[in-house]
Amino acid sequence: MQINRLFEIVYILLEKKTVTAKELAERFEVSIRTIYRDIDILSAANIPIYTNQGKGGGICLLDDFVLNKSILSEEEQNQILFALQSMEKISCQSEKKLLEKMSTIFRKSKANWIEVDLSSWGNVKGEDKRFELIQEAVLNRKVLEFVYFNSKGEEKKRQAEPLQIYFKDKAWYLKAFARDREDYRLFKISRMEDVEILDETFDRELPELIEEEPHFTTVELVLEISQKLAYRVYDEFERETITKQPNGDFLVKVEWPENDWIYSYILSFGEEAKVIFPDYVKHEVRKRLKRSLRNYLGI
Repeated sequence: MQINRLFEIVYILLEKKTVTAKELAERFEVSIRTIYRDIDILSAANIPIYTNQGKGGGICLLDDFVLNKSILSEEEQNQILFALQSMEKISCQSEKKLLEKMSTIFRKSKANWIEVDLSSWGNVKGEDKRFELIQEAVLNRKVLEFVYFNSKGEEKKRQAEPLQIYFKDKAWYLKAFARDREDYRLFKISRMEDVEILDETFDRELPELIEEEPHFTTVELVLEISQKLAYRVYDEFERETITKQPNGDFLVKVEWPENDWIYSYILSFGEEAKVIFPDYVKHEVRKRLKRSLRNYLGI
């Protein structure tokens, strides 16, 4: 608590230039003697703080004081601002104010080198609100209730104790204790709908490993993809999985969870991709194409 108060005192002085011990004591609900002890601690830490006596006097900072000159290097100061700015989109309101405070203390304008946008292209309304609700539940340790669509497309109302928001492989997940399963689970946030925070709180620790439900076996897959879709190849696959062939096309070797998604993904390449291995995946794609044709040709 004292560390927070010391930081806040420095910030107030940077903003107001001069403030009285009485004003600080009332703000922090401590005694004037405590404020003067804080001033002594800041002075001992080489913060150029001093007091002026008489009318208009009070506690002041040297006019040319910048916090990074006393404590942080230029590089460390930039690293702090960049980290705060990169997380600004997913921070709660009090944390967002921290970026403004640190920018003021460092006397730097906010850099525009990075922006985080959690919404998908097309920006479906409600995505940001859902994320904020989940974040609030994690921070306040409140039970969440939501409708969840698993990888098989099955819909079910769930209750979970949210423990951590987790980003992996271009997607956001929620690490939580699923009450219906009585076990820890990894929920994909984009599959969570009608999210509500319940009044009930919980007290549970985050384990080292949580797996997404349900758990699938994996399949080693080899795809041949036309050079016409080079942009997708380099956007969606790791470089070590890609082999460029003499004709300019690509061979891609990956290991993916074996579920319905894999076939939808392969078909999303249309005529510009084909399965080389394994044969049973190739046959399944062929069957799905035939069924799709029947929808349009009536055969």
